[in-house]
Amino acid sequence: MTVQTLALSEPLRDYFMQSALREPDILRQLREETMGHRVAKMSLAPEQGALLIFLLRMMGAKRYIEVGSFLGYSSIAAAIGMGPDGEVVACDICDEFTVQAESWWKRAGVDHQATMHLGRGIETLPRLIEEGAAGTFDCMLIDADKPNYPNYYEYALQLVRQGGLIILDNMFLNGRVAAPHEKHPRSVAILHEFNRQLRDDQRVEHCILPTGDGMTLLLKR
Repeated sequence: MTVQTLALSEPLRDYFMQSALREPDILRQLREETMGHRVAKMSLAPEQGALLIFLLRMMGAKRYIEVGSFLGYSSIAAAIGMGPDGEVVACDICDEFTVQAESWWKRAGVDHQATMHLGRGIETLPRLIEEGAAGTFDCMLIDADKPNYPNYYEYALQLVRQGGLIILDNMFLNGRVAAPHEKHPRSVAILHEFNRQLRDDQRVEHCILPTGDGMTLLLKR
């Protein structure tokens, strides 16, 4: 018999949020203000933010990069996890979102730690590599346009140091990856196959967690 992950009922979810989740106040404020946003689902779930903070602290990370910043939840969590001497590099294509993210950085008191690169991640990442950033990051989070996940992953393998962490969000696409069909967007078929490729990729240690919309953790060998 296979032990299955417990689904969170509404009462259990309420208990978790009120009694079992350690969420910094600034992240709670950002999450609550984001709840009414038209694309609020683009933000990390609070338990994912807590996991990111935990992992970065555990590994003593000091340099973090992300593709897809939205309103700043993940980048602020990373700055908190690394402490005041940690460096956050954020990449996003949306000017509207990046302006708000930078505003939240200031409210969180981490704006001196963070740098925003506005533009397509598929262009920003190779430029950073050309500028000498290869192997200098402890952790990279990929949470952007899904069709480019395989490309972002290959850049991540160059940007992250040996023993560093690569995190990919939304690997379940609301469950659609389990049974992709022709009516689904192309991104579903891409992630369906990409999940298998990551499982078999011997360049990394692999773990996928059923948290949020599916979160993959990869340790670069």
